[in-house]
Amino acid sequence: MLVVYGRGSSSNVQKVLWLLEEIGLPYSSAHVVPPGKAKESEEYKKLNPNGLIPTIDEDGFILWESNAIVRYLAAKHANGTIYPADLRVRADSDRWMDWQATVLAPQIAVVLLQKVRTPPEKRDEAVLAAACQFARDKAGVLDAALAGRNYLAGSTFTMGDIAVGQWMWRYASLVPDRPKHANLEAWYARLQERPAFRKIVMTPLV
Repeated sequence: MLVVYGRGSSSNVQKVLWLLEEIGLPYSSAHVVPPGKAKESEEYKKLNPNGLIPTIDEDGFILWESNAIVRYLAAKHANGTIYPADLRVRADSDRWMDWQATVLAPQIAVVLLQKVRTPPEKRDEAVLAAACQFARDKAGVLDAALAGRNYLAGSTFTMGDIAVGQWMWRYASLVPDRPKHANLEAWYARLQERPAFRKIVMTPLV
């Protein structure tokens, strides 16, 4: 059986677990270490020398990097649907996966660190405010991209929605004074209709 190493509250682990729930692929999930401690686990670093989560073990095939895992499993088990067959649609979906990793993730990590993992008296309010404003600005980018579309790569749900969708839960939960974005809010409502999203992503933030 496929083993997913990580912890369920991690956004990167949630990408993988959400996909697995969507496609109905059996798996077991191995809790590794508390938040931020994977690099201290010598046993885990035998699987992933970077000390980051997630990592999967598929009958001895070890793979790390969340987007690579999602692409691999989607291509193997959901080719033509979550992994688009049309090359341009796939490239569009891929683009949003990379955008999430390179643009969104670093600043959302700042918001999470400041609001969830830092006691109020120790927060850097200027850093938090800047990260929240960044998130609001990028929400506008998403809203514009979703104009006339149900999902990020077009009319159907793909791996790009998985990569970016877990961010939306964090944005809605942590960022105050969010601008009204009708396209983005409609997309988020569609995600919330998915049982796998509710089960895996809409969980307490830690």
